[in-house]
Amino acid sequence: MSIIVLGSGGCVSTPRACCGCRVCTQARQKGFPYARTGCSLFIEEVNILIDTPEDINDALNHAGIQKVERIFYSHCDPDHTMGMRVIEQLKMDWLAVSVGRKQEDPIEVASLPAILEDVKQQGTKYGSVLAYYEAKGLIRTKGIRAFREGNILIELVPVDEGEHVTIFVISSQGRKVIYAPCDVKPFPESEKFQNADVLIIGNTIVGDELKDGFVLEEDNPLRKELFTLDEIDDIRRQYGIKEVIITHLEEDWGKSYDDYKKLEGELKSIRFAFDGMEIPL
Repeated sequence: MSIIVLGSGGCVSTPRACCGCRVCTQARQKGFPYARTGCSLFIEEVNILIDTPEDINDALNHAGIQKVERIFYSHCDPDHTMGMRVIEQLKMDWLAVSVGRKQEDPIEVASLPAILEDVKQQGTKYGSVLAYYEAKGLIRTKGIRAFREGNILIELVPVDEGEHVTIFVISSQGRKVIYAPCDVKPFPESEKFQNADVLIIGNTIVGDELKDGFVLEEDNPLRKELFTLDEIDDIRRQYGIKEVIITHLEEDWGKSYDDYKKLEGELKSIRFAFDGMEIPL
C-alpha cells in the first residue's frame, strides 16, 4: 500500500495562469512532474483523499485514482477546500436523479469537529455547500479524532488550541508517516510524531532568493509564517524522523522540478514532493 502525493503545489498551481516565467513556461511545455496541482494526498487501500484544492479533479485523473470513499480536511483555507465540487463529479448522477434513483454509497467527509464546522461555513447564497451535498445524499459528515480500518490507523493531532488545523499521523504495520500540509508553524509538540519514517510538510520557504530574484530579508514577515529548511531539519532531529518530504511548493519560490532535484543532492534526509509521488506505507 502507498500514500500518493496527488498535488504538490501551493496556494497557486504551477503553471500560474498568464505567467511567462521560466518555471511556468517549462511546466506548460513538459507537464507533470514540472506542473503542480494544489496540495492534496491520497491514502490507498482505504481510499481516503485529504483536501480538495480547485484542481483536484485533474490530480485524481493524473494519479489514476479509481475510488474515493472518504475526504478528510486539514483546515478550511480555500486552496485546500474550494475544489469540494469534486464531490458532485464523484457522486452526482443527474440521469439517475431524473428518474428518482438516489445515491446509495455516499462519501464520508470528516475532520476534527471544529474544522468540519469551519468547512461547512463555505457556501453560496443558497447556503452551505456541504449541507447541500448531505441533503442530496452524496456525502455524510462526521467529526473525528482518529480513524482505523484493518491495520491502518490515522490520528488527527490539533495544531492550535481551537483545533482549526490538524496534522495527520498515519500508521500501518510498524511504519509511520506524518502529513502536515499547511498552517503548522509553530509545529506542535506530540509524542505521536516520535520516530516517524517520513514527515510530509508544507509551510516551507525553499531558499533565500526566490522568483525573479526576490530576496527574502531576515525581517520579512513570511519568515514568521513559514519554515526555513534549517527549521525543518530541527523538527526532523527533535522527533527522530528518518526522512522529510517538502510539499505545498509555491510557484513564488521560482524553482522547477529540475531545481528541486538538484537541491536534493545537496541536502541530507530532505526530498521534494511532485504530483504522483508514491510513499510506501
